[in-house]
Formats: sequence, C-alpha cells, structure tokens
Amino acid sequence: MSEPNSQEAESRGRKTKRRSELKSTGYEIFIGILSILSIFNLVLMIFVQDKSLETVLGVMNALFSFIFLIDFTYRIFTAPSATAYFFRHFGWADLLASLPFPQLKILRIFRLIRVFRLLREVGIRAISQTLIKDRAGSALYVLLLLGIFVLQFGSLAMLAIEQGAEGANITTASDALWYTIVTISTVGYGDQYPVTQAGRLCGTVIIVVGVGIFGTFTGYLATVFLSPKKQDAAAADDATGEQLSSASVETLRTLLAESEAKMAQIKQLLN
Repeated sequence: MSEPNSQEAESRGRKTKRRSELKSTGYEIFIGILSILSIFNLVLMIFVQDKSLETVLGVMNALFSFIFLIDFTYRIFTAPSATAYFFRHFGWADLLASLPFPQLKILRIFRLIRVFRLLREVGIRAISQTLIKDRAGSALYVLLLLGIFVLQFGSLAMLAIEQGAEGANITTASDALWYTIVTISTVGYGDQYPVTQAGRLCGTVIIVVGVGIFGTFTGYLATVFLSPKKQDAAAADDATGEQLSSASVETLRTLLAESEAKMAQIKQLLN
C-alpha cells in the first residue's frame, strides 16, 4: 500500500510544481498565441518569397523577440527553481528563440508545447473560470493580441490594396507599417493615407482597434491603481465585522440591563 501512495504523492508533487510554473492564465494563452503566430510567420516566409512580406515579418519578428525575451526573464526570476526551468523545462530554448535570428525561431515551438502542457494540467473548466473572474486582465490580453494581429495583417492588407492604386502614397512595406502604427496609436500624422475605398475601410478597422486598445488599457490602469487591494479590502471587512460584533454585544448588554430592571420593578409590585 505504501508504494502506490508514494507514487500518488510524487504525481501530486509534479502537478503542484507544474502549476507553480504557470503564470496567470491569460498571460499563458497570450504567449501561446504569439508563439503560434511566430511559427506561422516562419512558414509564410519559407513558402512566399516577397521582399515586402519579408520586411513586415522582419519587424514583427523583432517585436516577438523583444516580448519573448521579457517572458524568459520573467519566468527565470519567478520560477520555483531557475535551474530546473532552464535545463529541464526548455528555458534554454526560450532564451535562444528570443534572439532575433531566423534560424532559431523554430525553437519557439518548445514554448508552445510547455504552455499547452501547463494549461492542460489546470483544465478547461479552471481556465474558463479564471478568465471570467479576471475580466479586466483577459480583455487587455485580447486587445493586445488584436493589436498585434492588426499591425501585421493590417500592414500587409494596406500594402496589397494601396500599392498599385493611382495616386497612392502607401507604396512600400515601411509606408504600410508606419501608417498602421500611427493609426493604431491614434496619432494619425496624415503623411500616409489610403486613397481607395477598400483602403479606407481597412484604415477604419485599424482606427477602431487602436481606440479600443488604449481605452481598455486606460481602464485597466485605473482598476489596478484605484481599486482597493484584496488585503486592504479583507482588513476593512474584518474591522467592520469587529465593529459590528462589539456593537451587538453592547446592545445585548443594554437590553439585558433594562430587562433586569423591569423584572425588579415587577417583583416590588407583587410584594
């Protein structure tokens, strides 16, 4: 009997360690989707030989490398064991995949495998409950992903639509990227602009997404900095409970004293 119990204890210990490696659910899904997009871009560059496409995907690769490098730093400093994370849980692959070299981007599949394994350990029900509970953080991650998708595919779509149009000023990959960035950030310099109806429709989508991202980000910061912390709220609830309990005790004592005085008056009347 001791052998199965020890095996169950080891299995539970491994699951506990894996769950301790798991960051917030929304964050893990965010990193997982970015890994999928990065691998998709790698396949796209292999099968589609186009200079403009390579320029846009090169900029996106630099952005992904920066995000993944921050992710690696965050994980190695918050891991229960930095050595175990680096050598056993493919931390070395995370570090190499964070470098902006095309030959190393395939290593990002290890990050995707780890995220999938960790989320599978938690379970679909727990993931959905966590996402619903942390609605503000989930909405922020969704809009960040949407912004990244719009930056990449919006630039490619804008370039494909405007490049051959008469009187167009968005004719290169850098023009499309610049237009998309300043439009998402709601700055809108006006030096680059679409001249076709399809391009204006695409620009409208980019503007709406940009407003949504910055509006949600502002609301998220307000929630983080202005809402009371859980510990402070719990302390306030405890203090309120103590005040209520002390007030209830005093009320009971007063009522008891009044009832005793009335009983004494009744006894005097009966005598």
